[in-house]
Amino acid sequence: MPAYSFEALDSQGVTHKGIVEADSIKAARAMVRSQSLVPLQVRPLATGLASGSAWSSATWQARRVFSATGLAVWTRQLAGLVAAGLPLERALTALADEAEDVRQHALVAALRAEVNAGSPFAKALAQHPREFSDVYQAVVAAGEHSGQLGVVLERLADDLEASQALKARLVGAALYPAIVTLVAITIVIFLVTYVVPQVAAVFAGSQRALPFLTSAMLAISAGVREGGLWIAAALAAGVFALRLALRNPGFRERFDAAWLRLPLVGRLARGYNAARFASTLAMLAAGGVPILKALQAAGETLNNRSLRADGLDILVLVREGAPLASALAQKKRFPGLLAMFARLGEQTGQLPTMLDRAAQQLSAEVQRRALTLATVLEPLLIVTMGLVVMLIVLAVLLPIIQLNQWVR
Repeated sequence: MPAYSFEALDSQGVTHKGIVEADSIKAARAMVRSQSLVPLQVRPLATGLASGSAWSSATWQARRVFSATGLAVWTRQLAGLVAAGLPLERALTALADEAEDVRQHALVAALRAEVNAGSPFAKALAQHPREFSDVYQAVVAAGEHSGQLGVVLERLADDLEASQALKARLVGAALYPAIVTLVAITIVIFLVTYVVPQVAAVFAGSQRALPFLTSAMLAISAGVREGGLWIAAALAAGVFALRLALRNPGFRERFDAAWLRLPLVGRLARGYNAARFASTLAMLAAGGVPILKALQAAGETLNNRSLRADGLDILVLVREGAPLASALAQKKRFPGLLAMFARLGEQTGQLPTMLDRAAQQLSAEVQRRALTLATVLEPLLIVTMGLVVMLIVLAVLLPIIQLNQWVR
């Protein structure tokens, strides 16, 4: 049954907004009037981003309804209701009624309207590609085809939560070094642009030569003060030019390939992307998605274009008849651990389980390396900041010490 959003007035002149389900817009107006409201505007609830309605252009394109954490929680709630034996329509109704956000309520109501109209749940999700990725839709479609939607949704919620937890740990590991770096840069800029010139003014009338360190620091200070805006503009232009260049597929692939070759962050990027690839492939394979379609969907989750190209090459090799483990082993940018577990899975007939174990090990390794890197970076940044500040202080103190020696 179609859904309609309405805006109406009550007897006190207070504006009310909401959603009703009716066979037609005329029936929707009648339902609004039955609530002792005077309808001002009743319009069909948009079912996709392609709609030209005001809702689609003003609301859907503003920002996503679900955050990454919110989508995982919502999926977990839906999985619990479906697994408990509740029909999908009633489960969506319950979630729509419990939604605290108006936009979330409208989204779930739109999904329920599509399901009530006879559409498969995966097709209803496909109407909102900004909220539900292709992988999400493929997993749900597999669950519907196998009749195990509740189990598949549980697995999907697990995967979303694991992915979010991995991202949170990586961000947490990088947060402290980033804060230390920002504070250090701010302090150094303040000292160079304000403190050093103030001290230099004291010795401006001196006829004696200043120490080399002081002269060098004064030159740096003058350069920063006179050309600081130009330096900032050049940096901003460089960043803008890089962003434009990254829109070119060929340059982006070469850039991502070079990124993977970096000593520390390259290994982190390889491990993170391989973990996401293995986790997605395991989830899709366990849900009954054909291996070729699962490989295509898993490859699209890779944010590194170089690895994504390797993923498409693996798809071609498997389509031509090569075992998955053999295809993975030919692509050296993927960790060898992934090919090893894939081979064990093919030999034992438990490919989804082995791929899931590979994803867990790769995720644990990425977290361990990230925490180790953060642990090493923290003292290095503090020591580096201390050395820079010490040089600035010495540049200030050396003329004073020299002056005292002249007085004596």
